[in-house]
Amino acid sequence: MNPAAAPGRAVHGPWDVWSGCTPDCATHALPRVPAAEIARRTAAFARRVGRALTDGERLADPVRLRAHARGLLDALGIRVEGAAALTAGGGPGTLIVVNHISWLDIPALLAVEPVTLLAKREVGGWPVVGGLARRAGTYFIDRTNPRQLPHAIAELTGLLASGRSVAVFPQATTWCTTDQGTFRRATFQAALDAGAPVRPVTLGYTQGGRPSTVAAFCGEDTFAASLRRVLAARALAIRVTAHPAPAGEGLDRRGLAALAERAVLGGRVPAREGAPAVPAQVSTPAVPSPRRHPEPAARHHV
Repeated sequence: MNPAAAPGRAVHGPWDVWSGCTPDCATHALPRVPAAEIARRTAAFARRVGRALTDGERLADPVRLRAHARGLLDALGIRVEGAAALTAGGGPGTLIVVNHISWLDIPALLAVEPVTLLAKREVGGWPVVGGLARRAGTYFIDRTNPRQLPHAIAELTGLLASGRSVAVFPQATTWCTTDQGTFRRATFQAALDAGAPVRPVTLGYTQGGRPSTVAAFCGEDTFAASLRRVLAARALAIRVTAHPAPAGEGLDRRGLAALAERAVLGGRVPAREGAPAVPAQVSTPAVPSPRRHPEPAARHHV
């Protein structure tokens, strides 16, 4: 195998990685809803997007942002479960580290607690999602240029030190289930430099209580195709599980990332090159992985 094409390896920069997941991974766990329900959801979603865009810069207001995020999910027939506070009160902001499955991860987080999002620069140009992300105050970074990494970490440190909580996706790309990928460590250095707490969060997708990959936004998938699947998904729910902050004296960014990764990815740390997998210390069940195929670079690393 070409080393540059190996799943999870860096491609263009320190945060730009390949994923082994493709659009074929995204499948319905239950029969689709009727066409009339799809039409109703489509109209409701369009209205909600229009209202959010009309709000302009006011969308960044936490109260408005949370209401719009909840409204978008409600229009799609999606329920958010298990929500709890994501941030620690007082002092520096919280670095919220989350697994990445779908574009729906973003409204799911914002529906629980409005925070600053860290996203790649290209997201700002995406249809629908890009406009909403810009107006919501998302902080965009250039992941293709390694020379920008120290500057980006310094700015993230400043955000956390100022008291702003920031949600990041350390896997750097999307995967179809909660037990894949590895965490990039750079953003954890910002938490250490700012003295900020780290909150590991797992996002899991189900349909009628069954694990589902229908919301996965992977590989060469398009937003339109993903939206069509979501509009047709029956009983889709997003479970937001906030884990305790990683504990340990004198942790460096490597150790901090490993503990957070273990918590977020269902109690399993995927083996890195030259190292065995770390035994699980938590009991969150992992969702079985559907078949995957080698694929060109995943484009959807938010």
